[in-house]
Amino acid sequence: MGTREGALGRAAAFFDEGGFKALLARLVGIPSTAQEPGFEPELEHYLDQAIRPWVESMGFTVRIHPNPLPGFGPIMTAERIEDPSRPTVLLYGHGDTVRGLDEQWSAGLAPWALTDAGDRWYGRGTADNKGQHALNLAALEAVLAERGGRLGFNVKLLLEMAEERGSRGLQEFAEGHKDLLAADVLIASDGPRVEPDLPTIATGNRGIFQFDLVLKLREGGVHSGHWGGLTTDPAIRLTHAISAICDAKGKILVRDWLPRNGVPAEVRAALQGCPVGAGSGGGGGAATIDPDWGEPGLTAAEKIYGWNSFIVLAMLSGQPENPMNAVAPWARATCHIRYIADTAPTTFEAALRRHLDAQGFADIGIENAGVRMCAARTAPNHPWVLWAQESMQRSLDTRVQVIPNSSGGLPGDVFADQLGLPMVWVPHSYNGCKQHGPDEHLLIAPAREGILAFAGMWWDLGEGGTPKR
Repeated sequence: MGTREGALGRAAAFFDEGGFKALLARLVGIPSTAQEPGFEPELEHYLDQAIRPWVESMGFTVRIHPNPLPGFGPIMTAERIEDPSRPTVLLYGHGDTVRGLDEQWSAGLAPWALTDAGDRWYGRGTADNKGQHALNLAALEAVLAERGGRLGFNVKLLLEMAEERGSRGLQEFAEGHKDLLAADVLIASDGPRVEPDLPTIATGNRGIFQFDLVLKLREGGVHSGHWGGLTTDPAIRLTHAISAICDAKGKILVRDWLPRNGVPAEVRAALQGCPVGAGSGGGGGAATIDPDWGEPGLTAAEKIYGWNSFIVLAMLSGQPENPMNAVAPWARATCHIRYIADTAPTTFEAALRRHLDAQGFADIGIENAGVRMCAARTAPNHPWVLWAQESMQRSLDTRVQVIPNSSGGLPGDVFADQLGLPMVWVPHSYNGCKQHGPDEHLLIAPAREGILAFAGMWWDLGEGGTPKR
């Protein structure tokens, strides 16, 4: 009979003896970018040649489905059913990546080759998301070996290849395959820990509501000498409109965008004592955490995990690449709101329109408004969350921080709202990993903790005592 310690030992040996590094190198070597034309065959190759043989060797039945939306990457499902009366876990990941940006990587580094450098492994997808779902599957393989080819529970796997294009098609796929994806809980990995050395469970994700602010006053620019001071400058007008939306310290002034009763009590309780420091939200050398920015009276953790934020993504007026001596004819800003599940994005556009009108900016248009990613959340004190936290703390012998949602985006609404699953997201990365840019990397120490944490959870699932359906 195998043991829990034996399962963790197998996972640790696979990692420490180079097995996982070699596996990750093979996965990174497949240029499966979903954001550049010409790489479509690599999306299929990743699923069919890299993942299918591996999970079939673990006893999974595998199917690769075309995306319900033409032009987007395929979707893999795999299932390993031992006993329908036992718990079933849905495991999710994505094998597609953002653009390689080959020419922007530092000397000696490349997107489609794994580079070992000190405490980290460099390569596109190491953190987002090849390394993360590979750790979870490698841990499952270790538990299978320790239990002599059995798990004691059931696993379903969902791997998509369009996450970096907004998970387009995933909602439609889930709607048409609810029985295939039916499970008791989602346990998966994506996104960052709150700090590199603090294991984390996220129970949801913030959403994205995006819109353009537009002011067009004339067909072309007019001479700045003849017309400056006489005719309205759209750039100045637009910047004042933005300052009516958000003050000089980042406080949102459109109060109808915010949770009506402040940070929800269960969210505040989960975030009590939660750190946000070097390597977490905005840290790790990527930016500074400015204590006087954002909503007054909130902790840094509450600002990023329990509140909404307004961001100006881009602004344009005139010709910045070749400025003319002219008053520009128009100005445009693309903005978005990162929102938590306690606010209704369907009200955002109307609330903004009312606010701009009341502030004297009826001339500012709102265009292309809509949800780009839905917010979703499982209660931080849900029984499955507490079960996973206890299991991880037992395996890692350290505190595990629970947060109500990740700081970034995830397709959580598919799992929580469409499939009705409690969500347990266990990230293996950190916010300084440079995902979506050059020099993406995975820190080795958190990755090693990740494979141990999942080996422990996979073992405990087969022992019974899991939350009731």
